[in-house]
Amino acid sequence: MFTGIVEELGTVEAIEHQGDAIRLTVRAATVLEDAGLGDSISVNGCCLTVVTHDGVLWTADVMQETLDKTSLHGVQPGDRVNLERAVTADKRLGGHIVQGHVDAVGHVVRRHPSEHWEVVEVSMPPSLGRYLVDKGSITVDGVSLTVVEAGAESFTVSLIPETLARTTLGLRQPGDRVNLEVDILAKHVEKLLAAHLGPSAGTTGTTGTHRSTEGATS
Repeated sequence: MFTGIVEELGTVEAIEHQGDAIRLTVRAATVLEDAGLGDSISVNGCCLTVVTHDGVLWTADVMQETLDKTSLHGVQPGDRVNLERAVTADKRLGGHIVQGHVDAVGHVVRRHPSEHWEVVEVSMPPSLGRYLVDKGSITVDGVSLTVVEAGAESFTVSLIPETLARTTLGLRQPGDRVNLEVDILAKHVEKLLAAHLGPSAGTTGTTGTHRSTEGATS
């Protein structure tokens, strides 16, 4: 589990294609300080498992399901990526509960810069709309953000200078793909209500099947 507070920007060093998977090598520092083999690290919101590391570079195997359902498909050497270690019980929950299981891929629609912050609109599949509320939580590329305005097929977030400088969201341009994970608590509430009120209360939909990262299977 993660909190959506990015610890550092890593750099993709190499990609080894393995047919129905890739081996991803990432250069990092902070997230490797206490990393062990088998530990989980969030990469742009995808929970991946550390296969090897030498204190500077670490590798993860990314299966086809993850490539099909996340923006890790198409990542190239030199790309910057948001990194976060799995949270421990003695740490503050600075963002919100994030599983690292991507629900869908959205796109940056537009950016509205201002003097001290930037409003960014992101598209999403209509099936995710019911999980978003104004001032609720959403994870974009592994970053815990507060929804400013939730629409039927898009939402807006306000990015402060710290977020723009320390995450890939400062680099994303209109048309770029981003990983989305909705608040897991909203899914649980929906399922509990459906059990008592019937199908008309909503179902977990297909988003539950999009737990497509290695953290769901390792």
